[in-house]
Parts: sequence; C-alpha cells; structure tokens
Amino acid sequence: MAGKSNKGRNRKGSHSASNSAEQVVSSDAPTKDDKIPLESAKIDDTANGVVAEGESTVAQPEVKESEIANPANEPKQGDIHLYPVSVKTQSSEKLELQLNPGDSVMDIRQFLLDAPETCFFTCYDLLLQTKDGSTHHLEDYNEISEVADITTGGCSLEMVAALYDDRSIRAHVHRTRDLLSLSTLHASLSTSLAMQYENAQSKVSSAGDAVKTEVPELDGLGFMEDVSGSLGKLLSSSTQEIKCVESIVFSSFNPPPSYRRLVGDLIYLDVVTLEGNKYCITGTTKMFYVNSSTGTVLDPRPSKSTSEATTLIGLLQKISSKFKKAFREILERKANAHPFENVQSLLPPNSWLGLYPVPDHRRDAARAEDALTLSYGSELIGMQRDWNEELQSCREFPHTTPQERILRDRALYKVTSDFVDAAISGAVGVISRCIPPINPTDPECFHMYVHNNIFFSFAVDADLEQLSRKRAADTNFNTSINSSEKDSNDESKGEPGHVVESGQDSAETQLAESEQATYASANNDLKGTKAYQEADVPGLYNLAMAIIDYRGHRVVAQSVLPGILQGDKSESLLYGSVDNGKKICWNEDFHSKVVEAAKRLHLKEHTVLDESGNVFKLAAPVECKGIVGSDDRHYLLDLMRVTPRDANYTGAGSRFCILRPELITAFCQSEAAEKSKSEPKEEGEAQVTTDSAKVAGAEEPVKNEANVAATADDSQKIEEKVEVAAQECDSIPVESSDSCDELLFNPNVFTEFKLAGSQEEIAADEENVKKVSTYLANVVLPKFIQDLCSLEVSPMDGQTLTEALHAHGINIRYIGKVADGTKHLPHLWDLCSNEIVVRSAKHLLKDVLRDTEDHELGPAMAHFFNCFFGSCQAFGGKHTANNMQSRTQKKYLQDQAGHQSSGKSSKGQARWKGRASARKQHSSYMNVSSETLWSDLKEFAKSKYQFELPEDARSHVKKVSVMRNFGQKVGISITARKYDFNAVTPFQTSDILNLQPVVKHSVPVCSEAKNLVEMGKVQLAEGLLSEAYTLFSEAFSILQQVTGPMHREVANCCRYLAMVLYHAGDMAGAIMQQHKELIINERCLGLDHPDTAHSYGNMALFYHGLNQTELALRHMSRALLLLSLSSGPDHPDVAATFINVAMMYQDIGKMDTALRYLQEALKKNERLLGEEHIQTAVCYHALAIAFNCMGAFKLSHQHEKKTYDILVKQLGEEDSRTKDSQNWMKTFKMRELQMNAQKQKGQAFNAASTQKAIDILKAHPDLIQAFQAVAAAGGSGSSGSSVNNSVGENLPRGRGFDERAARAAAEIRKKAAAKGLLKRPHGLPAQALPPLTQLFNLINTGAAPDANGSNATGTTDVANKEANGHPSDGPADSKKDQPLSGQEGEAPVGLGKGLTSLDSKKQKSKAKAAS
Repeated sequence: MAGKSNKGRNRKGSHSASNSAEQVVSSDAPTKDDKIPLESAKIDDTANGVVAEGESTVAQPEVKESEIANPANEPKQGDIHLYPVSVKTQSSEKLELQLNPGDSVMDIRQFLLDAPETCFFTCYDLLLQTKDGSTHHLEDYNEISEVADITTGGCSLEMVAALYDDRSIRAHVHRTRDLLSLSTLHASLSTSLAMQYENAQSKVSSAGDAVKTEVPELDGLGFMEDVSGSLGKLLSSSTQEIKCVESIVFSSFNPPPSYRRLVGDLIYLDVVTLEGNKYCITGTTKMFYVNSSTGTVLDPRPSKSTSEATTLIGLLQKISSKFKKAFREILERKANAHPFENVQSLLPPNSWLGLYPVPDHRRDAARAEDALTLSYGSELIGMQRDWNEELQSCREFPHTTPQERILRDRALYKVTSDFVDAAISGAVGVISRCIPPINPTDPECFHMYVHNNIFFSFAVDADLEQLSRKRAADTNFNTSINSSEKDSNDESKGEPGHVVESGQDSAETQLAESEQATYASANNDLKGTKAYQEADVPGLYNLAMAIIDYRGHRVVAQSVLPGILQGDKSESLLYGSVDNGKKICWNEDFHSKVVEAAKRLHLKEHTVLDESGNVFKLAAPVECKGIVGSDDRHYLLDLMRVTPRDANYTGAGSRFCILRPELITAFCQSEAAEKSKSEPKEEGEAQVTTDSAKVAGAEEPVKNEANVAATADDSQKIEEKVEVAAQECDSIPVESSDSCDELLFNPNVFTEFKLAGSQEEIAADEENVKKVSTYLANVVLPKFIQDLCSLEVSPMDGQTLTEALHAHGINIRYIGKVADGTKHLPHLWDLCSNEIVVRSAKHLLKDVLRDTEDHELGPAMAHFFNCFFGSCQAFGGKHTANNMQSRTQKKYLQDQAGHQSSGKSSKGQARWKGRASARKQHSSYMNVSSETLWSDLKEFAKSKYQFELPEDARSHVKKVSVMRNFGQKVGISITARKYDFNAVTPFQTSDILNLQPVVKHSVPVCSEAKNLVEMGKVQLAEGLLSEAYTLFSEAFSILQQVTGPMHREVANCCRYLAMVLYHAGDMAGAIMQQHKELIINERCLGLDHPDTAHSYGNMALFYHGLNQTELALRHMSRALLLLSLSSGPDHPDVAATFINVAMMYQDIGKMDTALRYLQEALKKNERLLGEEHIQTAVCYHALAIAFNCMGAFKLSHQHEKKTYDILVKQLGEEDSRTKDSQNWMKTFKMRELQMNAQKQKGQAFNAASTQKAIDILKAHPDLIQAFQAVAAAGGSGSSGSSVNNSVGENLPRGRGFDERAARAAAEIRKKAAAKGLLKRPHGLPAQALPPLTQLFNLINTGAAPDANGSNATGTTDVANKEANGHPSDGPADSKKDQPLSGQEGEAPVGLGKGLTSLDSKKQKSKAKAAS
C-alpha cells in the first residue's frame, strides 16, 4: 500500500530496529490490493513504502545501497512516485496519505481501512477537492488520475458518511467484530524473541551495570534425542485476547417490523459492556443509537442518554469507558506488530498439530451466527460471482506496459485465489452431501454439482483396486485395464462439456470405462491447464481449476463454461474428440490458436485418423476438447497430456504416466547446447541458465529466439517469454530453426490413437519421445542422485524432496529408483523410503475414509494411526485370526462384483458409501491391523513405485517426521503432545483434532518478477551487489503489488535482499529483510517447513554478526527444533547447524559447550556420510580450530592431520584445499613448539592471544562457510529448486546465510574487489572461492604474534577435559567452526575488518576484553 497516515507512523517510529529499515526496500513497493477483501490486506505503514521522518535510522546503509543502485535515476518498473494528499475523516480529524495517480479509489479505501484513525469507518463516500476549488465524487473503480491531477499538489479528500443498507450494515458489524479481535494478528516467535531481548537489554542498561549478561545454554541437543517430546514446543499458545466488550450479537428483535423499516431501522443488536450494562442498539440507515427496549418488547425510541454515532465503535466508546481503553490497547498492539504480521495470507497451509491440552471451547454468539449460515463459500447477500467471466476478462486486460502487466497479474492472482477459496468450501459441501447433484438419476460416482457458479465432479481413483485385483483372477485384471485404456470420455472427471454425453451413453458403459478418470488424470489436467495459462495465447481460454482431496474423495472444481448447462451442445465442439478419437472435430480458426500454443509448449503439429479413416491435423492431444462458449470465446478443455507419454512406462495401467514439462525444457536446452558447441560462450551460458530453468520449472519455449537476448533490458518483452528467457537465452542460436523443429514432440505417440502420416515420420516422433525418456532415466536421474550424494541438493522432508524432484523434471514414480541410488547414505535412503511409505499410506487411508460414516471418522483415523505407528490388532476377537484373509476376501468380492455385474451395482458404486449400510455389522476400518496395514503398504509401494520396503520397515521409519508428512498430505491435525510410539495404541480418538481439505490449484505466478529474481541471482554471483540489489528490490516491489506480501516468492526476494545487504556489510538491513522472509515463511509455508528453519538459522547468523549472541542462540535453538521435526535428527543439515551453534559458543568463550556440539556434529557426519567424506574433514578442521582457540595446539595438530588425510584421499595433494590444510598443520605445529619453548622459559601465557583469535572469528562469521567450500556442496536443505547450480560451484554449503544462495554468492568478493566495490572498509565478508587459502596465509602470517598468546591455563583445562571426557574425534560440526577457525589469525588481506567494524560498540567491547 502506498499511503498511510503519518500519525500512526510516527507513533511507531521508535518502536524497533526491525521496522525502521523496513521502508527503504519496500519504498518502491506500494502493494495495491484493489479488490482485496477487508481482512486480507492489513499491511501496516512501514511496509508501505513511505519513509517516515525519524524512522530510517538503521536504514541509512540501505539507502546508500539503493542510491548506488540506480545511478541514472531512470524510473524502474516497480517505481512509483507518491504525492501527499490530505484527508478529512468522518470524525473531522486530518490525515495525510501518500498517493500515486495510478491508485484506484479502492486502494484509497484500503489505505483508510489500515489507518488506525479510520479503520472502523466502512460506509462513506469520497470527495476530492482540487486546487481550483472543484469537487469530484469518486467512484470505486476509478483511478485518481481519471478524475483529477494530484501531481500539482493542493488536493484534499473528504470522507462523507453514506447511508447504510442491509448489506453494508452487516458488513460494518462484521468489520467491527474483526477489529475487536487479535486473532488476525499472527505474531512470529522471532519478533517476540527480539522484543524480550530488547526489554532485557534496556533493563540492564537502566540498572547501569555493565555486567555481561550470562548466555544461557540451549537444550538444542535435547531436541535431537527426544523428538516426540519436542512436539509441544512447536506451537506457542495463541495471543492473549484483549477484551473490549462482553458480547455483541444480533438481537432476537430482528428483523425490524415493517413499520420500523419504513423509518429506516435495519438491524437490532444486543450489547453487554465490560461494566455489565446491557444495551439494545438500533442500526438505521444513518447511524447507531441505544434504544429504550428492556425485556421482551421492542421500544424503538432513543434512550434518555441519547447516545448515537455513525459507527458502532463510535457508539460503544461513548457508552463504555472500559471499551474505549481496551480498544486503544488493541490498536496499539496491532500498530506495534511487524506490518507483515497483520496481513492475512490468502491460502494458508494446513497445520498438522493443534494445541495440547485442547483449549476450552467457549460460547461465542457471533461465531455461531456465522457458522449457521451454511453457504459453502457463496456470498449470502447479493449476486453470486461469475468466476469464469471474471477470470477471462482479467486475461483480456491490456498488458503492454509494465504497469498494465502488474494490474493484470494482480487481478488474475486475486480472482484465482478467491476462486480456490470458494472451491474448497463448495467441495466440502459436495463431499458432505449438503449440495444436491444436477444429475440425481445417474449412478452416484457420476454425480455432478453446480454451486456458487463452480462445477464440481468426482475423480475416481483406480490405484486402490490394483492391490486386491492382483489377488483376484488375472482375467479380471486385464479387463479392467483395457476398459481404462479404452475410454477417454472422462465422464467422472467432470468437464462441464460432458453433461451432454452422459445422457447418450448407457450407464453401464460409463461405469466400466470410468477408470480412466483417475486421480492421475485430474492431476495431469491441472498441470496441462497451468501450462496453457502460462503460454498465454490471445484468444485461447482455459477454465479456472482446483483439485480438492477430502475424506478420501477427490473433487475437481472448475469454473462453469458459459452456455454448457443450457441448450443443444452438438454445435459447440469445434476441436478434438469427445469419444476417444472415433469422431474428431476440426476448425481452422481454433487450430491456428492451438498451433500458436503448441509452439510454446514444444508440441508438434501432426496428423491423426478418426474411426472412419479421415485425416485431421492436430497440435494437441486427441482427447482434448475445443469448445466455443456462449460468450463466443474459444475454450480448450481436458488437457491431460500436454507432454508426451513416458516411454519408460508403457505397461498396462500406465496411460497417464507422462513426462514433466520441466524435463522437456531441460532436454531441449541440452540438445540445443549440444548443437551450439561451436560457440562455447553460448553453451556456458546455456548451462548457467539450465538450472535456474529447472528451478522455475518453466514450461514454455521462447516465441522468437531472436529477441530473447534483448529481454533483459526490454521489459516490454519480458512478460511473454519470461520463464524462458532466462533458460533459453543463448542456448538456441537464432539460425538453428531446424533444431526447433526437432525439438517438438508429438503428444499422441505411444497411445491407442491412430496416427496418420508416413511410417518414417511416426517412427521419428516415437524416437524423439524415447530419447527424452532415456535422457530422464540415464542422464537426469543419475545426475540428481549424484547431487543428493554430494549434498548439492539437500532436501529435508517429503515436501522439499518432491519439489526438488519436480524441479529437475523427475516424476514421483521414479522415487524408488532414487532410493535405490542413495542406499549408501542413510539419511537419503530414509527420506525416500519414508516418502514412499507416507504416499502409500495416504492411498490406504483414503480407502478407509471413503467407507467411513460421519460419526466414525475420528475413531477410524485414530485406529489407522495406531496401526501405522503402534502395533494394533483389528477389533473383535473373532476376526483377528483371519482378518487379513477376510479383508482381502472382502475386497476381492467387491472387485468381482465390480467387474462382472452389469451396470448399476458395479464397482464404481461399490466403492461409494451406500447410505443404506445398516447391514454393515461393523465398519470396515475395524478390520485393519498393523500387520495387514504394513503388508498392504509394502505391496502398494512395490506396485506403484517398484520399491521393496525392507521387512523391518515398520521399526525403521522416523515416526515423527512420517507423522508430520502424513498429516500434511492427508489434512489431518493431531494434538501436539508427546506420543509413546512403543505403546500398542499410541493415539486416542481425542488426539485427532481435525480433517481438512488438501488442495492443488493453479494460482498464477508473476513471471516478470521471477525473471528479475533470476537476473538478480546472476548479478549476485558476479559480485555486482548494487545491480543485484536493484533487481531484487524491483522484483519485491512488483510482487508486493501483484500478490501482496504473503507469498513464497516475496519471501524469496527478501532472502536474496538480506544476502546482498549482508555482503555489503549492512547487518541491520539484512536482519530486517531476513525477518520479513521468516514471517512470510511461517505464514505461507508453515511453522515447521524447512525453509522456516533456515530463516531462523540465517537470523541467528545475522544477530551473531551484530554481536547479539544470546538472541542468535535462541534463534538457533528454534531452528534445531524445526529441523528435528521436519528431517529428524539424522541429517547433514543438522550437523551443519550444530557447527554454527558451536561457533557461537566459541565466540562467547564457552569452549566446553562448543566442543560438545562439535563432537555431536562429527559423530553425525561420520555416521551419515562416512569417515572419508569431505564434510567429515570439515568437522575435524573445526575441532582443530576450537582446540587452537584454547591453546591445545597438540590436539589441533592431530585433528588437522585427519582433515589433511581425508582431503588428500578425496581431492589429491595438488588441490589448493589440501595444501591449505597442510599449512594449518604447520601453523599448529609451530605454535606448539613456541608454547613449549615459552613454558620452559616459565613465562605465563597471557590471555590476549586467545581473545584475539576469538575476536577475529567473531569478526568474520561468514568464514564459517569457507571450509565448506571443500565440500563443493551447496544446495539448500529445502529444495534444490532455487539454486543456480552452475554458479560458484564450490561455495560452502554452510548453513551460514542461505546455503542455497551461498553458491550463487560465491564469487562475489573476488569480483567485487576487482570492480572496486569494496570502498567501504568493511566490505564483503570473506567468501571468495578459495577461502581457505586466504585464511591460511593469513593465519600463518599472524602465527608468530598469536603464538605467545594462548592462555595456558585455559588451554590445559580444556585439553584435559578433552582427554578425559571428550574424545577428540568429536564433531561433525567442524564444518562450521572451521571457517571460524580461519579467522583466528590476522584478517586476510582485502577483507577489511569484515563485519565487525560495522559496530563500533562491538569493537570497543573487544578492545576492553583484549586489554
């Protein structure tokens, strides 16, 4: 939002550093949320881009950054000029807003909703008075520039009370209730930690004692031993509500009697104030007043006290002084929060944990009123939204200038988010049978529903039957498969287009053929729809679509195709086929648009035959349907195969195994790269971009390669080609049009459709597809497995593993192969096998839920969890003995019935809950026991993922990580208590708190911003800080306007901005950006998502850089807790985090704690990666450094020797890193000799050298990463997806700032120095590629002076400790310490004093210590 009241802002001015620098980055980022509903956009002032006077103290360095960033001051895409406009409020106060001529009147209303002075006015007209004295009445959808020119100054706005009507007065009451609640404020733990720390510091400073606060020891190691016990620590109890009023409810006098309606009464409210007084309030078209009613009779006259006001809050302030005070507190609390904590996230993630003990459920009449209006997502008053019309008209917005594109992207994002939201509510209504079908006479699984202008249909899953089918006779197996292959009529997948045919086909054939409309086809259809949306061909339209999984059913929701529910449809099909290729339609105009899209999607124009042998030229899969709607738009539906079949899977039942679009893009690039070997430059760049391409998962080829290179500067063209520009930049030389021809794929090969054309051509098309499939199996998969083993890509949990696979173009069905390829690394093998177990269990649970009645859902889920995680028997003594058999038989019989019975009682129905199931003696879930469940899991894993689960899989799974992953995939949330997984039944029914729908959707991303981020990464990798800063800020600005701040991509920008500022030495600025990323991740990805854990880790490193070690350690503790939940204790990232923690303890002199963490890390790395792995060497090196700090030079030497031996083995003696290690050994040896010499002289060691070593370490926290370079392994824990693999290959994979980004940043220092960017003395932290060499030289030169330093006493103590209790081959953590270690000598040349000098205080304290 661009504007905000200065009053509100200055009130917050001094509040905390974390807000103060906020503005600068977002200063070019007014988030304009035109159509955002009241709740969804409460961005507070500081995010809104106006730098308040007195507020930008910390922001100075950032400001400089941005000045450098844009030397010519030419306006950038995201830049917006703001002009002050004064506002006279309804209560006659004056405010000032900063507005841009492009702001719409809706934006101004949104700004006023966010300003504390005007947040409770909802019903008013806006008048604009201009300089020349004329007055304009503003309409909501106008832009200000259409009405008057505010750039000349002298304009003012006035809010004039408008009349309420039924709808607006209810909205006003609703808004009032929202304002009185703090539930919309989502405080992040990080914010409260910072506040506590600040308060503690201020107490200390006021007490005047300079005593250094004692840093408490963390229980980080504890989390790792007892993961289950730490569940309760994830959730903080919700914010304490501030009570303003006992209750506000709609009175039972409603609705007003007719004679009162005629004088303007709209609504009656009963209010009980905190003082205990009861009032009956009348809401009229003009105002609210207290009437004289008491008891049961309405007395509409104003009461004697004659309290009245135009708003409800105004009235309550008059009649209750306690209300007035409490309301002020609420506004202050909201104003003091981080601006992002007030913003609602549009589609928040499901939480798999709920508070324990479960909070009491209290009376709340307002909540009850809202819940009792069963609307399933449609608005109660007024028109239903026409989703399709909204979506398609947003697509038609002009998008030639950057500003137009932002408006269009924002409108599309908003409409699709609202659609998904409505679709979820509607789907829940459909599955709960609260919405009647439009074809009630058809069999139940073909029912279709229209609600709230959304079309719902069921996708029926074929997978589950395969297990029991195997047990059935083979003949049955074959028939079912054939039937699924035969049909593409997709009835149950429910395109509106099919309503017609359902009448023509007999119910029997539909049932037999329904198999095709499986879960897989729905998934593919969604992917296809996304791909066509991104191709964005003018004149070709797709429906809005979402897939909702709930209670074992999968519902597909689509916007209603205009005209499909009325009239004759025979004419509307223009393209493709509804009967699986028997009859194919074709239309010239439609074909030209499809061909245009096909070019962008790498699809080939080819010929096919219909049943009667006619030849048609298609550029899309045969079963797609091109329909002309009653709005005369051309719609393309049923896009289940926009990429070719996977030639590696051609057996029965694999009809929907298609390749991923990311793979197609990567393959085309690699082919083009092969071709252009002659131009090595191009090839290099092609490679750089390949990964970012994979990351973006871009799915469209460039339209005209010739322009692509220009796109970087030419923002006009960026949009259509965005995704691709980055990837294909130079990889396809312009002249090689032939290569383009070769890289188009025929989507109909390897299918049952008849292809026309010569044999050679068909063979060539098939060869092409085989080539890609082989490329996937022989190139992409092995490379991915290698990246996993080298920790280049380091997923932490199931979700990040899935994202990493997809980003590389690998389908999940290959996960068994990935597991087999990573057998030698226990953490990867666990990760893959756990994911397979969870996915298999998901399918089995869906089966159970689908057969479960409403009242048995809780017990059924608890029983399933007990069988999954405990060792639970089936219910009922009789059945236990043969329950496996009985269950199998039951399924078997069901199948037999399904395949043999004709029509009505067929399988499709057998799977559906017959309501008349009274004859079921006991529910089917009772028959499940741990044994049957696990044997089914093994069988499912084998059939679906070709993966053999080991016999003891049950005891091996990481219970908590699997429980978390499973809860997220199925939408179950459980209580956050400690579970005893050794018990027979660890779960009670009361532990199951909720079952939520799980959604897949195609909410569009803003391609323009994505592009800017990719370009920024490249600049960052080249060390061009100010350019990178400009690009990331611009992307941030655009995204803020398109999606609002609550979006993953915005978090991404904040992370990169934080890195840039960190490198530029602006710690405070980095912390601010990092804090934003952390808040967004917590809200958009979930509290325990690996990215959130990394955000906490990064925050910790930045705080450490500011010398606030206690705060840093608290963040580290949280990061460890989150990692233990998502990945479990056994993961290299955990070891890496331990090294960071050790470094922090080392810096504050707690050497014994540091050694404990280091040893723990070493053990982990040796166990997980092996004793010879480079990461293990890193740990040894870190230990060597730690001992060196303590003066135990002999131990240092021993550990460095181990480091050296591993490096020699892995890298060879010539490698610079091996030589560095050798130099370290010499240094340690020399110091040991010096120390002995001094001992003989009898000189006491002074403590200075140790202190000096520690100081230097402190000065360069980033050196932590240095040694990790050795591992040449970057890659984030959370997803391979955002890494530019080819840049800065050996950047440390330290969790330091963001490892994902670490590699990208690798060469920054070197290049920046070369470009003279290091004028600021504390330039970039040491991070150049051979960091160790510098370190080493540096330390060697500093060795002599240091040597006399190490305090002997400290040394020996620790040494003894070491000898006794802490085996020296301790920690794996050395990775991190190691860098530390480097710091102990003098600072390397060219480093400046690093970050330390930032903080003069820090320096002073050091000086004292040293003296």
